[in-house]
Amino acid sequence: MLSSSVHNENFSKSADTKFMRRIIAEDPEWNLATVPHLIELCLTHIVSNFAANPILEELPLRHKTKVLSNLSVDIPLIVSANLIADENYWERCCKTRWQVCDVSQHKNLWKRMYFEKNLCELIEKFVPGITDTNMIKETLNLSSNYVKCLNIKQLLPPVKGPTVNLDEDFSDNESENGDVPLCDHFDFNIAVEMLPYLKELHLTYGVKDCGMNFEWSLFEFTTKDCYLLAKAVKLCKTLETFHFHRSKIADDKARVLISHLIDHPTLNSLDLSYNKLENGSARAIGKLLNGHSHLVSLDLTNNQISVQGAAAIAHALAKNETLKSLSLRLNRLCDDGCQAICRALLQNTTLHEINLGSNDVTNISAPLIAQVFVYNKSLTNFILSCNTITEEGGKTLQEGMEDNMTLLKMDLRLTDIGQECEYSINQFLKKNRERHRKKEN
Repeated sequence: MLSSSVHNENFSKSADTKFMRRIIAEDPEWNLATVPHLIELCLTHIVSNFAANPILEELPLRHKTKVLSNLSVDIPLIVSANLIADENYWERCCKTRWQVCDVSQHKNLWKRMYFEKNLCELIEKFVPGITDTNMIKETLNLSSNYVKCLNIKQLLPPVKGPTVNLDEDFSDNESENGDVPLCDHFDFNIAVEMLPYLKELHLTYGVKDCGMNFEWSLFEFTTKDCYLLAKAVKLCKTLETFHFHRSKIADDKARVLISHLIDHPTLNSLDLSYNKLENGSARAIGKLLNGHSHLVSLDLTNNQISVQGAAAIAHALAKNETLKSLSLRLNRLCDDGCQAICRALLQNTTLHEINLGSNDVTNISAPLIAQVFVYNKSLTNFILSCNTITEEGGKTLQEGMEDNMTLLKMDLRLTDIGQECEYSINQFLKKNRERHRKKEN
């Protein structure tokens, strides 16, 4: 009985083996245990075909997150711009495209950073007369809700061509013969019209990395550029910060530009440093400060403003009630210009910081500066570095500081006031800082 049972069992096994089908998958790695769920297959399909058929808002949150984490960063902006708000996705886009990503320069918003840097690159590579303007307009249209700051570090000039006489809109005060190039740099009116939330504009007219192809004409801010830019800035009613530096702006063009900023409703920071502004521009600045100005910060560093220009700015400064920071460093004020500014500071009650460094100021101005220390109650930072003030002038400044309770900082580097005077002044400043700290607490 036992042997018969074993025989039947062995027969059954051999029969099963004989008639059993063997299945071989075409994919050698395929295994029944690794077949993905239908949901996973669907999500994979959505990711693969997102550019042609973007499906996102209809998905549950957990599935949407998974799709976003697997999306390619090469999806066209026309698809992703207004559909994808996820910051992690835009962070991946930024870090894939640029080696250096300082998101703090864009209010810590990755999507804003991507659109601002992308638009800046397009404008910086724009060649008037050659680059398709429609491409810029398309990008502007997609970027309009996300761009609040443009930081343009170069503007390419046009390919040289024939000159034409401009119509009357641009002929007044433009050039002696009225002839300018047919096509100049990028027209910012195009951008301003399509960027309703633009608050900051930083510009430099010049070319980076030109190498052996260097020409001074690459750094030319033309008359037509001036009028177009002036019109654009005036029309941009949301603009709060306008920094236009290192662009060789001559006095006549600067006057035109500044005249278009008078009574601007939102502008509070103006930087025209490292240009060629002279007394005519300074008089225009005076009109700007005398008008319904909202300026809080004004930087005129490294220009060619002398005594007459300083007098015009001082006249406006004495009445101005909004400006808190003024830099006239690296100009040509000399003692007369410095004293004009100081007389204005005896009346001004709002300015916090003044920079008169590198202006050939001597001991002659020291008594009036000391009076500012005594009577002005708003200044907290006074910069006099790189002037020819000797120990005699330093003692006068020291006497003025004895009655000062508001100054917290003073820069007297590269002057000749002597260590003793400098030490005494620093002690007065230290007491003021301690007093200020106690008031805050």
